[in-house]
Amino acid sequence: MSKFPKLPGLSFDGTVYEDEEMGVLEALLPTGGFPTAHAPAMVELPNGDLLACWFAGTYEGSADIHIVCSALRNGETKWSAVTDLSRDPKKSEQNPSLFLGPDGAVWAMYTAQDDRESGKDNMQFTAEVRCQKSFDGGRSWGEYETVFPEPGTFCRQPIQILSNGRWIFSNWLCTDSPDGLAGDPTGFRISDDQGKSWKLVMMPKSNGHVHANVIELSPGHLVAFMRHREAKRIHRSESFDWGESWSEPVPTPLPNNNSGISAVKMKSGRIAIAYNPTSAPESQSGKAAWPGLRCPVAVALSEDGGKTFPLIRWMERGEGFIGDENRTNNRQYEYPYLMQSKDGMLHLAYAARTREGIKYLRFREEDVAGKKRETMGLYNPTAAQSR
Repeated sequence: MSKFPKLPGLSFDGTVYEDEEMGVLEALLPTGGFPTAHAPAMVELPNGDLLACWFAGTYEGSADIHIVCSALRNGETKWSAVTDLSRDPKKSEQNPSLFLGPDGAVWAMYTAQDDRESGKDNMQFTAEVRCQKSFDGGRSWGEYETVFPEPGTFCRQPIQILSNGRWIFSNWLCTDSPDGLAGDPTGFRISDDQGKSWKLVMMPKSNGHVHANVIELSPGHLVAFMRHREAKRIHRSESFDWGESWSEPVPTPLPNNNSGISAVKMKSGRIAIAYNPTSAPESQSGKAAWPGLRCPVAVALSEDGGKTFPLIRWMERGEGFIGDENRTNNRQYEYPYLMQSKDGMLHLAYAARTREGIKYLRFREEDVAGKKRETMGLYNPTAAQSR
């Protein structure tokens, strides 16, 4: 028998429930009393703990926005209370990612930008990238270090380690210009000495392509999937030389609504992408579009390196409204982060209920691919907890 209670209606207390209809485990993480939560990230620790972080405060871009974290300790069925990770009272700290460093610490990389100025809503052009480390599994954090001080540097995906040991860290470069967000290009920080030094490689003709998610298809052959500011499609670029050069971005079949995406290569070899399957096909070329609707959350699987996605499932249906007349009755479920743990389980987190908090799901690749549970064996959450 499962040790997880059946789903009665989630609340933001961190309790993990079994959703029999969807065949997943799910939880609403504690909010810590902050009115908004956005841009979650996760990592599996060596002992099997799951650590999650996100930015919280009153409103994105405000000085009280900072990074918080919560943990699901191995064998437990409830996420821990929220604790502060960062707290610079003069900066808006956003878009965290988590990385297991060679020094045995968890590295939290995030952006820190100036507070909103009177009459200027977007201060991303002032951002720098900082790093804080934890040597005790996220229970406490050291002082921040500024890693990339160049103004306008933004990030989302964690540092990726390639098969030759090279590190690659996706950035996009924000400017204060009339084109604003639509003109921001993608660049990659590359390190061959475990982060002691970095060089910057730009992606050609990538203006308006951000949130690059890098995946290594085979040694030295990389692919990056990107959010598109024109809100039409998720775009794709390739590198055949370990990230030294990149192709111009081209659209994939997957729609994009100018919101965050998350991609991962699974143990099976398939690529999985979490995203909102909506777009604004009538958006003006070269201009940022904001369709508004960030619901549902889907996970799509590719068996050809991200060229096609024949297997797609809505993992979050929101309030379930469909159609032009009532689709705005759905709340927003956005900025997914997707990862696979050592036991093969998939873990998905995203901002839920219009940034009221963070929702967490755990499921199998087969739960997306659609194979019947009668042939795959019953989903056993208790076994999923064991390491």
